Amino acid sequence: MNAHTKHNEMRPSGATHTADATTVEEGLAIAEAQDRQYNDEMATETAMANTLLTPRFYTTDFDELDAIDVSPVRADWDKLIDQMEADPNKGHFKKNEDWDHVDWEGMDPALKKEFIDFLISSCTAEFSGCVLYKEMKRRGNNRDITQLFQLMARDEARHAGFINDALREAGLRVNLGFLTQKKKYTYFRPKFIYYATYLSEKIGYARYITIYRHLEANPQHRFHPIFKWFREWCNDEFSHGEAFALLMKTDPKLTSGKNVYWIKFFLTAVYATMYVRDHQRPAFHKALGVDPDWYAHEVFTKTSALTKQIFPITLDIESPKWQPLLEKLQKANADLDTARKEGGPMGVMKRLSAQARAGTAFVRLMLIPSKSHKVPENVRLEPAY
Repeated sequence: MNAHTKHNEMRPSGATHTADATTVEEGLAIAEAQDRQYNDEMATETAMANTLLTPRFYTTDFDELDAIDVSPVRADWDKLIDQMEADPNKGHFKKNEDWDHVDWEGMDPALKKEFIDFLISSCTAEFSGCVLYKEMKRRGNNRDITQLFQLMARDEARHAGFINDALREAGLRVNLGFLTQKKKYTYFRPKFIYYATYLSEKIGYARYITIYRHLEANPQHRFHPIFKWFREWCNDEFSHGEAFALLMKTDPKLTSGKNVYWIKFFLTAVYATMYVRDHQRPAFHKALGVDPDWYAHEVFTKTSALTKQIFPITLDIESPKWQPLLEKLQKANADLDTARKEGGPMGVMKRLSAQARAGTAFVRLMLIPSKSHKVPENVRLEPAY
């Protein structure tokens, strides 16, 4: 049976849980039915926020995406699609006997607040991918591309649904249907979608597998059962990253010439955003038994090793300037948040000062010379961490 035949045979399976849904449409229908039964405005309002640090919803030039010819990477492409169609994680993302009881009422208030923020942010990020991929599947006519985006949307819908299951225990829920209709969309050119989404998927893998391996060795810090699901979760992220690596491989111009500067910008922006966001959750990382600086360096190291598969540069995260500049950026962001809450003329002055310091720190991070390397002929990788 060829890939096109399989694509045409995707049919709703009558599933009752997002984990068992075989298409994104089926998964979203299940999530929408759950939203009608239960919803919480605070969680949805948090997911609706649009700041530099919150996950965004994206749209792009779908016609340009639809015109991609995967012939240059056909052999690797078909292997990846077959792997994704085999659907090893079907039925995985739902509670079972390994789901421990969570004492939300007895949880430390600071930890509870930060963990809920982590879950809502993660749910929004997963669902933003689902919305983008689903729209490409809906608009496109290129069977290779629509098949890929259908499969990736299916996975992201499962992840978002699973996080919502965890949030419901805390008396919260993100209304995914409402987000689709009301959240602001940001337009990115397709090549920027490639860079940003590829990095999002690969750094997502690095983040989840680092936490999973840490808690595997230190189970006393596993304060919530959702972390037990992180290995399969990050393997989905890994596969999605592989798909974007192959998409970029179809056009050598995307990873050469002036586009290398864009690659460096996105690498710096993604790493810096992660560092600043994670340092907003000290209680969360303390409960995990993880130092945020150690965690960031571990994730950056893994992500840099992975991105060598397609990007011709990596950031010099060992530069003596790297860590101090990240700290300056984080401090400026903390001061910016304080100034916004203060308000008034003095708050405005402090806000402008903090924004200037943050911008300067980011530019200086960009000016650290990057490391160049030769991209391998075969870009495909397998999870190794």
